[in-house]
Amino acid sequence: MGRLLAFWNSVRRYKYAAALLIFLLIIGVLDENSLYTRFQRRVEISNLKREIKKYQSQYETETAQLEALRNDPAAVERLARERYLMKRPDEDVFVFVTDSDEVR
Repeated sequence: MGRLLAFWNSVRRYKYAAALLIFLLIIGVLDENSLYTRFQRRVEISNLKREIKKYQSQYETETAQLEALRNDPAAVERLARERYLMKRPDEDVFVFVTDSDEVR
């Protein structure tokens, strides 16, 4: 009983510090919206924004290529030659492949 009474007296003496410690523990770590969780979500949001910018630039590039393919027959021929290694009947095609290159 003496230990319990001593514990209770120390809690009564430091009740504001104990309440503050419990509050900081809940806000900082234990809560669903804790500071740690908010920091993780902020990092995830910045990564997703970076990925969105990458895909938007890729979309714009590919849209421009699509418009060129729709309107310019020379662009269609260039794409067929470069990507699909197509040729005219009277031509020969030579492909040079290095270690860093790969044929699409």
